Amino acid sequence: MKTKIFAAAVLAASALAAPALAGDPTGLWQTPTNGGQVRIERCGNALCGTLVTSAAIRANPGQLDVKNKDEAQRSRTLRGLRMLSGFTGGPTEWRGGSVYNPEDGGTYRGTITMTNDNTLRLRGCIVAPLCKTQTWTRVQ
Repeated sequence: MKTKIFAAAVLAASALAAPALAGDPTGLWQTPTNGGQVRIERCGNALCGTLVTSAAIRANPGQLDVKNKDEAQRSRTLRGLRMLSGFTGGPTEWRGGSVYNPEDGGTYRGTITMTNDNTLRLRGCIVAPLCKTQTWTRVQ
């Protein structure tokens, strides 16, 4: 009996420590610009993402969102800033979300596509075909 309980505990612990499954975009991602890292997680039935760090944050941890088009938002810090919100779908593509870009203060419609376990494509559009796509690499 003790062996079965121990085996169940080990199995449960290993499941918690296992890397994200294929098609699971949750985790920490490296962006291709400015040394950015974004943590993607589940927010209810959708995916959202917060800015963890960037070159600007490392240089000044209190860096503010000064380029935000909404003046009332310019006093919030970049660290912990919600950049991705409202993405639904899966298992390899999530649509209908918004992407906030602190570099220009704009918010864009977006799509997240997992290309493999450790790579995703983030596409943001003002209006199609005016889009920009980045490839992000999983950190953890």
